[in-house]
Amino acid sequence: MALSVVKETSIPEAPDVFQTPPPIITTPCDPWPPPYYLDDGMRKVYPYHYTYNTYCKQRWRGRELLDIFATEFRDRPKEYYKDAIECGRVVVNGQPVPSVKSIVKNGDIISHTLHRHEPPVTAQRIGIVHEDDDLIVINKPAGVPVHPAGRYNYNSIIEIMRAERGYTFNPLPCNRLDRLTSGVMFIGKHAKAAEKISMQIQGRTVKKEYVARVIGEFPEGDVVCEQPIMQISPKLGLNRARASGKEARTVFKRLVYYPSRHKPGDDEPPMEDTRTEREKIRNSKMVWKSKEGYSIVRCLPLTGRTHQLRVHLQYLGHPIANDPIYCNQRVFGPSLAAGDAFSDDDEDIISRLSKMGKSEVAEAMAYHDEMMEEYNKKKAEKMSGKLCEVCDTPLYTDPGPHELGIYLHAKRYACAEGRWEYETALPGWALPPSGVEGPTTVTRETDPLDLAEKLENIGIGEARKGFEADGKNPYIEPNKSLWVMPG
Repeated sequence: MALSVVKETSIPEAPDVFQTPPPIITTPCDPWPPPYYLDDGMRKVYPYHYTYNTYCKQRWRGRELLDIFATEFRDRPKEYYKDAIECGRVVVNGQPVPSVKSIVKNGDIISHTLHRHEPPVTAQRIGIVHEDDDLIVINKPAGVPVHPAGRYNYNSIIEIMRAERGYTFNPLPCNRLDRLTSGVMFIGKHAKAAEKISMQIQGRTVKKEYVARVIGEFPEGDVVCEQPIMQISPKLGLNRARASGKEARTVFKRLVYYPSRHKPGDDEPPMEDTRTEREKIRNSKMVWKSKEGYSIVRCLPLTGRTHQLRVHLQYLGHPIANDPIYCNQRVFGPSLAAGDAFSDDDEDIISRLSKMGKSEVAEAMAYHDEMMEEYNKKKAEKMSGKLCEVCDTPLYTDPGPHELGIYLHAKRYACAEGRWEYETALPGWALPPSGVEGPTTVTRETDPLDLAEKLENIGIGEARKGFEADGKNPYIEPNKSLWVMPG
C-alpha cells in the first residue's frame, strides 16, 4: 500500500495588535437589544444596516433590475438604486450583478442592504389591560404599527414587546388596529391561544366599541350608517363610500358635544385673529370650518371593512377631527366628500393624495384654533434639507404630536356570549377640556349597544325598508331618532 506524506501546516499566529472593526457594519445584522433611545417624549431608533430579501415577483420577470427598483420602490431616487447596484448593496442570489440592466428571472432572490432610518413613535408605554398564561390584552398607543412594515421595524408593537420581555418572546397579534389608532389589542402568548381568539373575532362573535372625536355637532340619538365601502387604491390604503362597494354598517351615538370655546357675545373676549387675508379667504371656502366645536362619539362597527369608521364618519359630514386622509381638504375638496357616494373623481383623489409628500404639511386637520393650527404646521414631520452622513438619505424632522395618531380609540371588546370583556378608560382627547364640565366615562344612557344587537339579527337594508314603509322601525325603542343612510 502506498504511503502519502502529509505536510504539516502551521496555524497562523494571532496578531499582536487588535484590529479595530470599521465604524459602520455593512453586513446583514440583527442588533440586540434593539437600538432604542428616548428623546423629547418619543421612542427613536439609531440608524442601522438592514437587508431586505425578496423572491422575484411574477410582474418582475424579464425586466431589468434597475427598472424594477425605480418603479416599484419610490421612497428613494433612481440614482440611489443605480449606485446601490453598482456598489453591490443590491445583489441577486447573493452575488453582485454585472450591470444595472441585468435581467431578473423567475426564482431569483433579490437582496438589498441599506442604512435604515426608522420614524420615531410615541414613548408612551404599552398598557396592560389583562394578562394570563395564554393572553395579553394591551392598550396600544396611537401611532405605533402592530407589525414591522414600510419604514417601521423595531418601532412596532411586536418588536417593542419582544425587547421588553426577551429575545425568545414571540408575541402573536390576534386583532388588527391601524397604526394611527389606539386601544384594545389581543396578543397571544402561544399559537393555540392566538388562534382561539382570532377565530372568535373573525367569526363576528366579539362586540367592538370605539370612541372618536369628530368635527362639529354630531346628531343626538342612534345614528346608523349603511353606506357600502370600496377600496379605490390598495397602494395608498384609500377607501371611499361607494354604492357599488362592499356592505358596511355602523351604529353611532353621541356621548357629548363641546361647543367652540369662544363665540361672539361670550363674556370673555375672543382670541386675537392672527390670520392673513389670504388665510381668511381660504378658510371661508372650507365647509368644515363652519362646524363649530367637536363631538365625542361612540362607534359600534357591525361589519369589518378597512377604515370603516373613518369613511362612515366622513360620509356623515363629521370626519375625525385630525384624520390626515379623510379630513383632508387638499384631497377631498371643501365638502370633505360628505354625503358623496356616486362621484367619479376617484382618480383625481388618488392623484392628489399620492402627490402629498413630506415636503409640505397637509392642511388636513380641522383645527378651529388657528394658533394651534400654525403651531402644528411648524411641528409637523417634513424634509429637513439634511442628508445622512453615512448613506446620503434625506432626513425628516420629528413628527408633531398631532401626527402620532388620530382621535380614534378601540375602547371595548366583549364576547357576545358574555364570557369576557376588556375595556380601557377614555383617552385624554375624549375628556372634557380644561374648565369645562363633561363626561369622563361612558354611561348606559349613551350606549348604542342595544340597537346594535337588534340590527345584527337582520340583514343590511332591511331596517331601512321597514322604516321607509310606515315611518316606524320595530328594531328601536320609541322616541329615539334613527338615521339610516342610503346604501
